Amino acid sequence: MSSPAQKRVLIIEDETAVSMLVADMLDELGYEVVVGGSDTKGASDAARTEQVDMAVLDLAIEDGSTFPVAAILHERGIPFIFMTGLNISKAREKFGGTRVLEKPFGAQALQDALRSLETPQAPKR
Repeated sequence: MSSPAQKRVLIIEDETAVSMLVADMLDELGYEVVVGGSDTKGASDAARTEQVDMAVLDLAIEDGSTFPVAAILHERGIPFIFMTGLNISKAREKFGGTRVLEKPFGAQALQDALRSLETPQAPKR
């Protein structure tokens, strides 16, 4: 398995302070950080064009949810996790098996969530 330093992680977050905090955590964990847009257009553009290995998506951004962004990433085969300070039931409804980090969270929780994306899943029967 490759080291985190070889992994590029897209962050979609509309609050600058939170985006910087998550970027710092990822950097300290050895990931390369790619910051996407803070609105649905910018975030969708980043999801379509950035060459990343995985993504961390704030569930609710400036002008809506990141569900369209998640759908683009899913189509591209890029795994992702959600982060939110809101009710997580909508994320579970739309993207059932997706990991959701509840804000506030620490570096260990983020690392565990990202490692779960790197671990190949057994085929579902």
